[in-house]
Amino acid sequence: MVKVKIIGATGYGGIGLIELLTQHPEAQITALVAREEVGKRISDVYPHLDGFCDLPILDAADPRAQEAPANVVVFSTPDRVGMYEAEKILETGAKVLDFSGDFRFTSQEAYADYAIRHGKDPVHAAPQLLGKNAYGLAELHREAIRKAEVVGNPGCFACSCILGLSPAAKAAWFDPMSVICDCKTGVSGAGKKLAATFHYPARYENMNAYKMAGHQHVCEVERELSLQYGEPVRITFTAHVLPICRGIMSTLYAQLKTPMTEEDAVAYYRTFYKDSPFVRVYGSKAPIGSNCVARTNFCDLVVSVDTRVNRLRVVSYIDNLMKGQAGSALQNINLMTGLPETLGLMRSGMYP
Repeated sequence: MVKVKIIGATGYGGIGLIELLTQHPEAQITALVAREEVGKRISDVYPHLDGFCDLPILDAADPRAQEAPANVVVFSTPDRVGMYEAEKILETGAKVLDFSGDFRFTSQEAYADYAIRHGKDPVHAAPQLLGKNAYGLAELHREAIRKAEVVGNPGCFACSCILGLSPAAKAAWFDPMSVICDCKTGVSGAGKKLAATFHYPARYENMNAYKMAGHQHVCEVERELSLQYGEPVRITFTAHVLPICRGIMSTLYAQLKTPMTEEDAVAYYRTFYKDSPFVRVYGSKAPIGSNCVARTNFCDLVVSVDTRVNRLRVVSYIDNLMKGQAGSALQNINLMTGLPETLGLMRSGMYP
């Protein structure tokens, strides 16, 4: 039985992972740690968990939290939390999975680029662990995740864009300076913390672009696509928030170097992802939308070619709280602990 301790258990990422772990046949939650709601049962804060998970929420200094056994410690916390604690956890023999940007990058230079875009201190607090960590996008780094003691869960937009464009980047189909990522997310992508712009009157029937001067997930997307392509790929990235709860739709464009048909593009994408159970590839006539992936760990890719202008167009759908967060986290936990990658995750959405 894999033992999991969750730090930052009361946020959307933490609660999403709790929901999945309660249904996992080979996992046990040993402690829930948070800064808020300490002393309450998690099911007092989230009543839908009543009878499924009734563990108390512990302060980080509580001996019960510190002494709880764990094979994996999950940090569902903001940036610059996990990096200060990871070394101590590794000394206990546990592995670390971090939801923030702390361990998404394998060098101090790459981390600094991300941190500056995100308005954070560019100096990493645990540089000795960089290079020993793995980027937690299983479809591209499955073997590295299996071997790593520290894994950085991918960002939600990054997950959507990277999965949508990696096959084309690997084949070097497009001009590496021509990529456009036009991405839309539900309000839950902003997390649980209150903000005036996410109050109902400000959000209802309102959609807007944000962080146009530079979104932090651009670093992840450009790095991963460049690794696939073999030379630098640069993107124009625009994030939009819509008045819906959850889901990401990323419409991705790239100028093709040579003409190709949609049929050939779809066939190649399906071959690329033939060993990736959570990626489904469709042609442009498939009736795919965000509801198809809601509350699942799937990424649905609709692949098409605009032959009139010789441009690749991929629409990538994920649930931002699942494949974009807790679902990818459980996929990584399975890999890190030697369990089948799909365990506890292979479920369809629900209709309507």
